[in-house]
Amino acid sequence: MPRLLLFTAKLGYQTRSFDEAARKLGVELVFVTDRCHQLDDPWGDRAIPVHFESPEAAAGAVLEAVRAQKADVDGILALGDRPAVAAAYAARGLGLSYNHPASVETCRSKLRMREVFREAGMRVPWFRALNIHPAPEPALLGISYPCVLKPLSLSASQGVVRANTREEFQTAAARIRRLLESPEIQATREPHLDQILVERYIPGKEVAVEGVLTDGALRILAIFDKPDPLEGPYFEETIYVTPARLTDSLQREIESAAAEATRALGLLHGPIHAEFRINEEGVWALEVAPRPIGGLCARALRFSTSLSKEPIGLEDLLLRHALGLSGDDWPREECASGVMMIPVPRSGILEKIEGEDAARDVPNITALEITARLHDYIAAWPEGSSYLGFLFARGNSAEEVEAAMRTAHAKLNFKITPRLPVEHPSTGRIPAAGNQLN
Repeated sequence: MPRLLLFTAKLGYQTRSFDEAARKLGVELVFVTDRCHQLDDPWGDRAIPVHFESPEAAAGAVLEAVRAQKADVDGILALGDRPAVAAAYAARGLGLSYNHPASVETCRSKLRMREVFREAGMRVPWFRALNIHPAPEPALLGISYPCVLKPLSLSASQGVVRANTREEFQTAAARIRRLLESPEIQATREPHLDQILVERYIPGKEVAVEGVLTDGALRILAIFDKPDPLEGPYFEETIYVTPARLTDSLQREIESAAAEATRALGLLHGPIHAEFRINEEGVWALEVAPRPIGGLCARALRFSTSLSKEPIGLEDLLLRHALGLSGDDWPREECASGVMMIPVPRSGILEKIEGEDAARDVPNITALEITARLHDYIAAWPEGSSYLGFLFARGNSAEEVEAAMRTAHAKLNFKITPRLPVEHPSTGRIPAAGNQLN
């Protein structure tokens, strides 16, 4: 039985999907998750416990555990940005094909990624890093508008804000500072929490690219349209649809830009998820991550051949690729498909959900997954980073898929009530709107 190390958050959406795919494929998964090593397998998955904020130490713990198990490891995968760095160090120690740790570290910093793209001669907006203390004064820093402020290392557009004026800049900087200083973000021990990146706002249409690298060669699995305009002031994503409704020549430009970006970053092996903007100046690389698409969005992708009895999912394809098994070259199915990450309309306590059956009954809707829990606090963007759930659809065209998801979403009603402000027990401060208390 092939054996694969899966670096993943203990509560990640994708973990169960990969486990199911591995069972069908006859692959043994060894989980590497962020949990306390002193707890005796609290989730019953025999995972190797590590702390992803210390990637080299995490990799050392993994190598020690693998040696103790006296069993070969045939492949490695990481789900999410934080686990990817530890996976890179572990892969080096085990002699497995993966990305170099330095390349993965570069992808974890929005500032360093911009620097690498600039050094490679790619299109980049003006940018600069600023300390959050003292409060930056844009008039003294030569900031022009519109611009975008963002944390250096958070993901899912958390803390990303557009500013069109000096007053909006100062408001955004203060809001991001409160987020970065919140107990929840501080507890992650992410790097660079004392800085923000400011860059020129890039207008245009945004797309996402899913791909997989093999010894430096990039294969594009899908280009996703993002039909909702992402113009700010916040940048919560909603709908992804593939195939993209773009000209063949523009899709080739995007593929070329994706290959150029991965080469510049030095990425070599495994899945990538990338974001691009397109305008009259050309294709702009926003971000590239050495991991698959996040959340449950991978369910929007299936792959098949004329000889296959049934399609396989992205998880199955990536397991085959990591282990060198046949079937990792299957093309995406011919029909259109899409996913809606159900947006959070406002911060508050999720009290009730209505219309689920009606949404599921909409033609071309294939699944509705509500991932938010009743009576939990839900944070809207820019402080938030988790969606209410996911809608999936398949159809004959991208237009048909998009229309189905919009119709289904309109049938859902989420009752969200405000939360009374409560002082944090350790700091005595009332957190900014959107921040949770643990």
